[in-house]
Amino acid sequence: MNTDFNHYYHQVRRKQKRDQLLWSGALVVLYLGAGNIAEFNLYAVWVAIPHFFDYLAQTIPVLHWRLLFADRHTLGSLSYWGYRLPIQLPLIWDTVQLALASTILSVLVAGVLAFLAANNTRSPAPLRFALRTLVAFLRTMPELAWAVMFVMAFGIGAFPGFLTLAVHTVGSLTKLFYESIESASDKPVRGLSACGAGTLQRMRFGLWPQVKPIFMSYSFMRLEINFRLSTILGLVGAGGIGQELMTNIKLDQYDQVSMTLLLIILVVALLDSISGRLRKWVVEGKG
Repeated sequence: MNTDFNHYYHQVRRKQKRDQLLWSGALVVLYLGAGNIAEFNLYAVWVAIPHFFDYLAQTIPVLHWRLLFADRHTLGSLSYWGYRLPIQLPLIWDTVQLALASTILSVLVAGVLAFLAANNTRSPAPLRFALRTLVAFLRTMPELAWAVMFVMAFGIGAFPGFLTLAVHTVGSLTKLFYESIESASDKPVRGLSACGAGTLQRMRFGLWPQVKPIFMSYSFMRLEINFRLSTILGLVGAGGIGQELMTNIKLDQYDQVSMTLLLIILVVALLDSISGRLRKWVVEGKG
């Protein structure tokens, strides 16, 4: 009996090692093939690394200690570096509002669509297929492509940026949400069904308490992503601080490029801190 068990154990171990080697070899081949197609070259990377931060170095302002607190007309002072802050700060606030508005709307829409698209909510199969196809299309289209389409339709400004972020976020969050719903335990749902609960009651009391923390985490994460994306949308004139950044880059106003980037980094860090605290408060009940 012991001999048979050892033989079976070693047979299983040999099969696991063989499968592991096969999959590892396949991944290595795929990696090398992808690197060849992408023209990846370690020597080129090594040669270019010293110049990687050249552009960032150009954007660093030249500040002089004795002139640091002089007026904004004096080159080398902090006031000269931040002379566009009265313009940039409202744009940063517009960008935050843009990200917040698009995220809130998208979370509400994606939450409803996710329950209809999940396999374990007993929604009609054709409806699930149609919704999954729709959201796949929404998230597959690049944000810049959506932005170009909306800018051509509505003109330059914040509204095309809002629509771009909302459409893409609905596509991304719906998939994340319905996968979370499908991974939830069905025991509470079966218990409610046995008690005669309806479809909405099963979703509300059987599935929602399980997926609520995951929904909240994904929503806060997407808010941060949308703020960063809204800066990129300035490439196509979709408003916000991104448009200011692209204008400074095109005009070679290097000092203002660094100031704009600094503001974006500070706001992203602030959003990350606030969203972390909100997540703890909502999900864990800790302030």
